[in-house]
Amino acid sequence: MKIKIKKLHSNAIIPCYAKQGDAALDLHATGRGKSDKYGNMVYKTGLAMEIPEGYVGLIYPRSSISKTKQMLRNHVGVIDSGYRGEIILKFGWFSQAATPDSSIYDAGDRIAQLMIVPHPKVEFVEVDELSDTDRGKGGFGSTGQ
Repeated sequence: MKIKIKKLHSNAIIPCYAKQGDAALDLHATGRGKSDKYGNMVYKTGLAMEIPEGYVGLIYPRSSISKTKQMLRNHVGVIDSGYRGEIILKFGWFSQAATPDSSIYDAGDRIAQLMIVPHPKVEFVEVDELSDTDRGKGGFGSTGQ
């Protein structure tokens, strides 16, 4: 699949796969993060793209984030096919010991992963009853696992 991508900053890096067989492409920071008014670290990628209709871009943190005291604020970012703005990531602190104004990533660092996947168009049909299953209404922990 070919996707149109535009560099908005001269040091932006086009996403690429790190290894053969990877499902997600690496996203890179264009510079050190800056703290916003909510205490999040904001990182710009310097990229905008044209995701085709019927597809969505999903942004996940890299596994190496476990070495930091940051977490991707919305846990999984969603880039809709109609969005044409810059891809920007916000990270929050999960530890009170973390310094909320210190950037952990520099220009060129891999900061997240992008996966582009198809999604179905869903139409809900309201009903009075749903079909029975073995699990039924059993929620959290109901399978004994």
